[in-house]
Amino acid sequence: MAGRRPRGGGGGMAGERPEEHRAFVALHGAALGASGVPPLYWERLRHKLENEVFDAGEFFGIMQVEEVEEEEDDNEEIEGELKKKPNPGNELCYKVIVTNENGLQAANPNSIFLIDHAWTYRVEHARQQLLHVPGLLHRMANLMGIDFHGEVADEGAIEQVLQEMWKYNQTYQLSQGTAEEKVPVWYIMDEFGSRIQHSDEPTFATAPLFYIPQQIAYTVLWPLRDLETGEEVTRDYAYGETDRLIRKCMLLPWAPTEVLDVNYSTPEPSEDHYQAILNKNKEKLPVAINPPVYDKNKIFKVYTDLPQILNNLKHPRFEFTEDEGEADILYNFSHFKDYRKLSEERPHVMLNQFPCEHLLTVKDCLASISRRVGGTEGPKWLPRTFNLHTELPQFISYFQQRERRGEDNHWICKPWNLARSLDTHITNNLHNIIRHRESSPKVVSKYIESPVLFHREDVGMVKFDIRYVVLLRSVKPLKLYAYDVFWLRFSNRAFSLDDLDDYEKHFTVMNYASGVTLKQVHYDEFIPLFEKQYPEYSWKTVQAEIFKAFAELFQAASAKPAPFGICDYPSSRAVYAIDLMLKWDTTRDGKRTMQPQVLEVNFNPDCDRACKYHPTFFNDVFSTLFLDETNNCHVTYIV
Repeated sequence: MAGRRPRGGGGGMAGERPEEHRAFVALHGAALGASGVPPLYWERLRHKLENEVFDAGEFFGIMQVEEVEEEEDDNEEIEGELKKKPNPGNELCYKVIVTNENGLQAANPNSIFLIDHAWTYRVEHARQQLLHVPGLLHRMANLMGIDFHGEVADEGAIEQVLQEMWKYNQTYQLSQGTAEEKVPVWYIMDEFGSRIQHSDEPTFATAPLFYIPQQIAYTVLWPLRDLETGEEVTRDYAYGETDRLIRKCMLLPWAPTEVLDVNYSTPEPSEDHYQAILNKNKEKLPVAINPPVYDKNKIFKVYTDLPQILNNLKHPRFEFTEDEGEADILYNFSHFKDYRKLSEERPHVMLNQFPCEHLLTVKDCLASISRRVGGTEGPKWLPRTFNLHTELPQFISYFQQRERRGEDNHWICKPWNLARSLDTHITNNLHNIIRHRESSPKVVSKYIESPVLFHREDVGMVKFDIRYVVLLRSVKPLKLYAYDVFWLRFSNRAFSLDDLDDYEKHFTVMNYASGVTLKQVHYDEFIPLFEKQYPEYSWKTVQAEIFKAFAELFQAASAKPAPFGICDYPSSRAVYAIDLMLKWDTTRDGKRTMQPQVLEVNFNPDCDRACKYHPTFFNDVFSTLFLDETNNCHVTYIV
């Protein structure tokens, strides 16, 4: 039986209730257009959604096919493939076929069908839902052909579903709402939808549709040509992609293949790549200006929308204004776009951001510009990173080479520009990483498998990361300072390379998760504890390596003119937070060293803790950046 609760067709055709149709198009037209659903079907689709008409069963049937492997004993490649399959031999396979005796006409406005979703979830909740939602594990195991007959949730079966589900997953994300609500949603279609097989020449197309009146998502299915009775319903699992190599990579979860012949080196992208990013960001570069010169006793008027500055900046040389037009300094929370206008009309006005600083703060750009230091492999201070959108074949080749050599293959998938570890996943499952490319734009970085750990008396050896605040005074000449206080974040469970979805073991950002304890250790308490745990490593030496990495990073970011590097705009200043970890490395002569690993660079970081424990924080920042006075400020000159 295809679909759920079949109900007959019938009901209002286009033209009968034009105002309802107009309202439907106003709500869903943009989404339907973007998904390529022909307008011919929209009116019947509205009717089916409104009345919950699931009539696929009247047109289609699921057929069970036994795939008998052909006996070609001399063909070693097929032998090898057989050994890789979970249960070699005769495999049960399903197909969906047209069963209606009149076939199906693409020109018929009724030839559009709803597919229900069997399971909708966010990746981080999958394991818990399989454990606790009654009947879910059973249904998923059946749908995926996994042996599970028990009543009690069995860890082995859950693990298999979590591995196999990437062959069945589809995704969408909401365009409105909080950052948390915009995290991609994954879903598995019901038994009918999940049985539709792949074809490079598909007979049907599918697209998810979020039906706003009921706040529910369906998949919509429509034909690409006329079909006769008995013809198979197929869709293209790499829909929209025309490049042969990329298609091969995208289809790898269903058609295992090796791409070891692809060179996995990733040179820095072309200048066109950076130009395209600038255009997409709608940023207008400034004209050349002379650095402004101010009277040495001038009191600067500051316009800001940041409460932390309004409440904490007490320096006598700065005063606040609510009139943006009379400000000497604009210190804004959101990104500034039109530098050209500002540079032409008010070149003396200083501001807290640089044109093209996305090259540091967006993760794919950070990886690109860092290759100026370390060549195609990237520098030692950045985990090996691939842009899943533009470097998928190189990544798969690198993954498969590591697999062949028996090297660790744990990776972390991160969205280009979400903070707070949102939509970030650790996995050693290649299919999982390949499919994540279909949700929001992501990079994949080598997961640090041998981090330097910190002993917490209550839990044992845990991961920790370190946040430094750096102050960029200028690009030419490059002037960079680090604030003398750094911040620490700790995991809540002892580290080991398993339970990859255990947030409190693998992540350190605890201040946004509800009901989770946040371990705080101040930097001045941390240093003696660290040196006691690692007597051969003085913090001073470790920090020197960290600052060397920062220097190289900012030298790389400013090595080329905008838009290929951070723009040399004399009125710009900026504060960034750099998050990093330490990992164990070995020198050529076999000595163990602590190697800093830059994780990300954040624009306009949350300085709440800084202000709370160091009330002069913003006085020091403003004095360094806008007055060029660093005496009595808690900053260290890096470059």
